Amino acid sequence: MKKNNNIKNSLAIFENFEIRRHYDDKKEIWYFSIVDIIAILIEQNDHQIARKYWNKLKERLKKEGNQSVTKCHQLKFIASDGKYYKTDASDVETLLRLIQSVPSKKAEPIKLWLAKVGYERIQEISDPEKALNRSRDYWQKMGRSKKWIEQRMMSQEIRNKLTDYWKNNEVKEKNEYAILTNIIHQEWAELSVKEHKNLKKLKTQNLRDHMSDAELIFTALAELSTRQIAETLEAKGLEENKVPAKKGGKIAKDARIALEKKTGKKIVTGSSFLLSAKKLKNKL
Repeated sequence: MKKNNNIKNSLAIFENFEIRRHYDDKKEIWYFSIVDIIAILIEQNDHQIARKYWNKLKERLKKEGNQSVTKCHQLKFIASDGKYYKTDASDVETLLRLIQSVPSKKAEPIKLWLAKVGYERIQEISDPEKALNRSRDYWQKMGRSKKWIEQRMMSQEIRNKLTDYWKNNEVKEKNEYAILTNIIHQEWAELSVKEHKNLKKLKTQNLRDHMSDAELIFTALAELSTRQIAETLEAKGLEENKVPAKKGGKIAKDARIALEKKTGKKIVTGSSFLLSAKKLKNKL
């Protein structure tokens, strides 16, 4: 069965913290970003502080001859700027040992969570419907309306079809996906992905999870148009796919401008769901 790349490389949620992780098909093991786990343990949303803490802890553990450090892997995870960078990651077994080295009241809760989420995500790989249901439940707990959830899931399906096209037509994953995504977004919203996140005061959060109904619709229109134009042009590789990315984004931009003129309301705004994200902490 074909693996869903969005399940393999996506965010897990612990309280109001987001944890990046990757599923290794061959080993059938989840790898979690160590910096994200450290951020939870020291209760710090600033990843720069968490990274510095981890670097110092890693040095100390190496001097002590702790073997857990040698079992860490360098994997590429998406950062707040939308680009992918190599960062330390490890499996659940290694993480449980590393957690013991950090004095934190979050140590036991995160241990239990790691054991639970690892099992749940493995279930999702064999049954993708469970992943969809979990996402729906997560958004409901964050107070999203039924209409918003339907729109979010529809836009994700459109996104998946676009990335499938890229993958099958010589576009390299990670960085090149990010480049094309930014071209589409810049064109339709007249803001880069990073600028849009800054407008909403987001850091590591997923931008789409904080879009309004209208923002999701226009993002979906831009990506749907991009894919259909790319298919018509039979675009291959990064450079050729930049053309449909720009044209697809412009179709959504023209529609956005037309609607804004009719309603007198801006589509792209600084509104987000950050407050509801904080409330989620007591529901998970």
